Amino acid sequence: MPEKHNSAVGLFSNHQDAESAVKELQKCGYDMKKLSVVGKDYHSEENVIGYYNTGDRMATWGKFGLFWGWIWGLLFGSAFFLIPGIGPVMVGGPLVSYMIGALEMAVVTGGLTALGGALASIGIPNDSVIRYETALKADKFILIVHGTLQEVAKAKDILMQNSAEEANVHEVVAD
Repeated sequence: MPEKHNSAVGLFSNHQDAESAVKELQKCGYDMKKLSVVGKDYHSEENVIGYYNTGDRMATWGKFGLFWGWIWGLLFGSAFFLIPGIGPVMVGGPLVSYMIGALEMAVVTGGLTALGGALASIGIPNDSVIRYETALKADKFILIVHGTLQEVAKAKDILMQNSAEEANVHEVVAD
């Protein structure tokens, strides 16, 4: 089971605001390997979408191709999931391994998707998980900063200063 840790979660209404927040976190010295970004993949049948892995980079074409290409080059890990009830979802950062772990360990229970199982496995409460899944269904972008309580508290302020619709700190309490 993945280790639970503190996190700051920001919801963004568009990819430009999420990108701006990532750039500000990078400028402030945050370890990019501790960031995760989640968003739906948008395409129509008129646009060809392609995914391929070239070394450590994933490339994509489509409405948000430049954004995802930049995110995947910056963050550690990238994946594309087709989640029933949500649709095609792009994920960059350590949350990818938590989603795979949730699927492999069959954590996806109680009506949670693979994303919900991954969020719950890192210590995000179920009521917040449901809110984040609902936001994703409503075409929002989710930015997660993993780290110490001090790091995520500062990150929450940065997320809010960079147009997050909402930002929350989820502190893991020792059992």
